[in-house]
Amino acid sequence: MPVGNGGKVTLSQERILATEIPGPRSQALQARKVASVSAGIGTTLPVYVEQAGGGILRDVDGNQLIDFGSGIAVTTVGNASPKVVEAVQRQVADFTHTCFMVTPYEEYIEVCEKLAELTPGDHEKRSALFNSGAEAVENAVKVARHHTGRDAIVVFDHAYHGRTNLTMALTAKNMPYKHGFGPFAGEIYRAPMAYPYRWPGGAEACADEAFEAFVNTVHAQVGEDNCAAVLIEPIQGEGGFIVPPPGWLARVAAWCREQGILFIADEIQTGFARTGDWFASDHEGVVPDLVTTAKGMAGGLPLAAVTGRADVMDSVHAGGLGGTYGGNPVACAAALAAIDTMEASDLPARAREIEAIFVPRLRAIAERHPDRVGDIRGRGAMLALELVSDGPGRTPDAALAGAVHRACSSQGLVTLTCGTFGNVFRFLPPLSIDDRLLSEGLDVFEAAFDEAAAASQ
Repeated sequence: MPVGNGGKVTLSQERILATEIPGPRSQALQARKVASVSAGIGTTLPVYVEQAGGGILRDVDGNQLIDFGSGIAVTTVGNASPKVVEAVQRQVADFTHTCFMVTPYEEYIEVCEKLAELTPGDHEKRSALFNSGAEAVENAVKVARHHTGRDAIVVFDHAYHGRTNLTMALTAKNMPYKHGFGPFAGEIYRAPMAYPYRWPGGAEACADEAFEAFVNTVHAQVGEDNCAAVLIEPIQGEGGFIVPPPGWLARVAAWCREQGILFIADEIQTGFARTGDWFASDHEGVVPDLVTTAKGMAGGLPLAAVTGRADVMDSVHAGGLGGTYGGNPVACAAALAAIDTMEASDLPARAREIEAIFVPRLRAIAERHPDRVGDIRGRGAMLALELVSDGPGRTPDAALAGAVHRACSSQGLVTLTCGTFGNVFRFLPPLSIDDRLLSEGLDVFEAAFDEAAAASQ
């Protein structure tokens, strides 16, 4: 169906291949990009978008692409969601900035109130707003260190937490995120991740053995009394959509409480309805001390937050947290409208519906290619295939992932890969996409996978 798009001509919800992809106008813009933008800024698919909405991206050449990426889990409510557009337009007309630390405004407070209501746990909470996920993570670490008087932070293999100096230290993967950018911040320690598909002792032993390895790592390398916080993505994002075994996350959180260590959930990619719950921590009833959020919260505008126990967040001295643009009023207005849309449309339920559509199709691909699909995992509208070259050998196959991605791109399907080994195909469709487009996108993906797998044999 047509989708309203901020007063522009409605955008039909159909895939259209008007030119080759990328088309001539996108190619011309890409030439300008190369001449003016740092080479350090990469582009997954150089088609230049002029309009977007629902589950469609329209490029400057008139191609309409099905979106299975949501700008990396950002446009959860869809691009140019009507309530978001209206709220942003209204706020821009009122004022665009004052700096909350100078002369505050109600929208910032309203966002913090919604975060207190929606994030896990019914305890008293406080929030601080920032611009990006990396900022949120960095400030969560600051809060944890200040509150506990301890220095050490424990993270996990395959983690991704950002690109600032501190968050690069927290991130596990070298290329492209860390390579050549050191030295990094200190007092960061890394524990093995509970990764069922690749756990040396096998998936059935993963929960117990990974928990024991985590506890031993903290005890031997850090010392419990030196550890300020354990920081983890409840479902790892860039590292490969790794879902820990049932019960493991709750055991880690409980152990942290016993040791006086803060448990920080990085819900930047998993939060706000993406995994079928408001937050991925909700799935097992885990209540973090601190939660970091960004991405899907504000309908595409830059906004991030740290939300946590009132005693922890209030332990920081006045002026210790903040930033010139943090909690910008336009971004706050967008977040309030996006959250209202999520609540009114029950988008956690929609994420579960998307999972129910995707999983049987992904399983059918795995049955046809048992030696190439090693694992199907994820929850809600955050799903992935791990690709391998030799079935039981589990050798990562980044080349196949790349080939499938290129084939999808040529047929008008926007896709993303990830994983420490570059061999994970991930799916992050906007929750505003309709079932017909989901089915058509999966048709494109299946054909691309079959073709690429046959060519690589």
